[in-house]
Amino acid sequence: MASPAADSAVAGADIWNINSVESVALEYSRYNSSVTNYYAPDQYRASDHDPVVVGLNLPAAPETPATIDLNFLGINDFHGRIDTNTVLFAGTVEKLRAAAAPGATAFLSAGDNIGASLFASAVAKDQPTIDVLNALEVKASAVGNHEFDGGWADLRDRIAAGTRFPYLGANVYRKGTTDPVLPEFTVLEMNGIKVAVIGTVTEEVPTLVTPAGITELDFGDPVDAINRVAARIKADGLADVIIAENHDGAGSGTPEGGTLEQEVAAGGPFAKLVTETSADVDAIFTGHTHKEYAWDAPVPGVPGKTRPIVQTGNYGENIGQIQLTIDTATKRVTGYNAANVKRTTDAAAELIALYPRVAAVDDIVTKALAAAAEIGNEPVGRVTADITTAFTPATETTPAKRDDRAGESTLGNLVADSLVDALKAPDAGGAEIGVVNPGGLRNELYFAPDGTITYAEANSVLPFVNNLWTTSLTGAQFKTLLEQQWQTNPDGTVPSRPYQQLGLSKNVNYTYDAARPAGDRITSVRVNGAFMDPAKSYRIGTFSFLATGGDNFRIFKEGTGTEDSGLVDRDAWIKYLQEHNPVSPDFARRTVALVNSTAAELKRGDAMTLTVSKLDLTSLGSPVNRSLDAVFTDAAGTAAALGTVPVSGGAATVNLTVPAKVSPGAGTLTLTAVESGTVVKTAITVAASGPVRPVCTPPVPPTAWYDLAGWIRYAIAWTEYRNCLGANSQTPQSMLPAGAGGFSA
Repeated sequence: MASPAADSAVAGADIWNINSVESVALEYSRYNSSVTNYYAPDQYRASDHDPVVVGLNLPAAPETPATIDLNFLGINDFHGRIDTNTVLFAGTVEKLRAAAAPGATAFLSAGDNIGASLFASAVAKDQPTIDVLNALEVKASAVGNHEFDGGWADLRDRIAAGTRFPYLGANVYRKGTTDPVLPEFTVLEMNGIKVAVIGTVTEEVPTLVTPAGITELDFGDPVDAINRVAARIKADGLADVIIAENHDGAGSGTPEGGTLEQEVAAGGPFAKLVTETSADVDAIFTGHTHKEYAWDAPVPGVPGKTRPIVQTGNYGENIGQIQLTIDTATKRVTGYNAANVKRTTDAAAELIALYPRVAAVDDIVTKALAAAAEIGNEPVGRVTADITTAFTPATETTPAKRDDRAGESTLGNLVADSLVDALKAPDAGGAEIGVVNPGGLRNELYFAPDGTITYAEANSVLPFVNNLWTTSLTGAQFKTLLEQQWQTNPDGTVPSRPYQQLGLSKNVNYTYDAARPAGDRITSVRVNGAFMDPAKSYRIGTFSFLATGGDNFRIFKEGTGTEDSGLVDRDAWIKYLQEHNPVSPDFARRTVALVNSTAAELKRGDAMTLTVSKLDLTSLGSPVNRSLDAVFTDAAGTAAALGTVPVSGGAATVNLTVPAKVSPGAGTLTLTAVESGTVVKTAITVAASGPVRPVCTPPVPPTAWYDLAGWIRYAIAWTEYRNCLGANSQTPQSMLPAGAGGFSA
């Protein structure tokens, strides 16, 4: 009767003959079959069956080890990356899982699994991404801001309902309450250790998604929520180990040369996460800022102790790995290792053959790509060269990385131009200026292999499906909009992305001085070459997300005559690419840093001194500027070339003189970057008094009447002195020195 596995352990079997020697009276006398009832209802009662004795060769009970290692694998900001790299991403997860002990691994996410996705996922409402994460057996995920792109109802009823893992949001509350609408944490059983995973999301969600979709919700401080939940877990003995998954993170990371100490010194939400998260939390995974780091963070209140804090970058390019060593007696963490593991370069076929979960992912991806290709491979236009977001510079160990939201880009400016084109007609809103938020640009327009842009590639640039709106801002309000690029939350705190560079249509140029006080950093704004009128109303075309105050650009809420054009961003964008075929990158910057030390009013011959920087774009293919052509245009419109100024590292120090022959009044110094075409204009006021008066010093006559040579020199000097006075045509005679009326001996 033994199973095959049990049969292999059977050492022998026999009949235990214990019944044949007993009298039947010991069992059946209770039925009055004998004069005396010999039956005893105890463990020694008689039986009419002999038991079977089986011997088993069993291993000795395993000894409990002093410590065990748990393996936590993490991702953040995957953003629906369903493409040829998805199998490699899955293979990396499985290789790290296979290297750990059975049952010792938990695959987790810090949010933004979906939203801003590639076409193959976006066209199917991110179902392929959900299926991939289910196949890889994600155990829990923090909710990210992009999970709310379709609104709370879509997250609750479709997204979370379709996952085999819980979406956690300990700081997401029902409006007007502190009642969480999502699970706050989940508990995992991992080789005898109970692990709690707490999930939180950035408090800035209301500024990052369309407000209409989250009217039922409030978002609280994530650290306060983590600490509240961790205290409850410990008090109730619900878990031995606590992991925090927080969808917010540092503003920079190791590729940029940032350090944990610098990030903490900068303050803000990340500094609070590091310095105020409860010591009960053993490890922290972060996300949202798309940065890459694996730092040892001090544990507050426990001198000398650290814990790991990790973010993986984005798009599955790395897998974060935190290995915790647990004392099996005390159930406490005694050590850890933390790192980001690069996505494997192993052959996809080998990974598929080796790992069943990878094979399942491959099947999902193959079907998703095939379905998307029916629409996605249709050409919609061409590019003559790469048109991209701003890239962080490459280092000796890391390649250049896309999506530097603090940098102006060729792609952001092109999309802004497309907004004006789509909305310029009166019945579409009459847009004069296009404005684009950098976070709305989710992929690049690459030239390779032949410059063709497909529907899928165009869609991947603007995947959010926002409607295009127009609104009116005064010139003063538009300046405030530009000032709000230096970000603050409604309560005045600085968010994790302290600066966000807007893309602007090509008819807008401005200068700024970042060292000036907040609210006064924009030093000039020009529209169509003329200074923006603070009182005039300008019609702005943008996305519904921005028009409702998204990304902390709250001044948009004060816009007037706000209209929904009914156009969808993706459709208008693709139409623009079709009608402007091919499109080329414009490397001329529309914003330049300028520190002007020139006097408010100059005379002819006075110096114009200023420092210009941020002349070079960081989008791929951007030229390095080497020189500026300088031209001064006076109030009468007469232009005078002033030569060139050298540029190094995107900066130039300008020291030029006002030409001698210029009309007084408001003039303009124009600096044009030779390589990129960037134009910088500075207003220069030339005084009506004309040139600086020559300094005329009267000669001193010889002291001796007989000094013939001295008198000859004196006569020559006197002639030069009178010529000097004559050159100063505006010097009144009353200003001539005494004795200047003629020559005397």
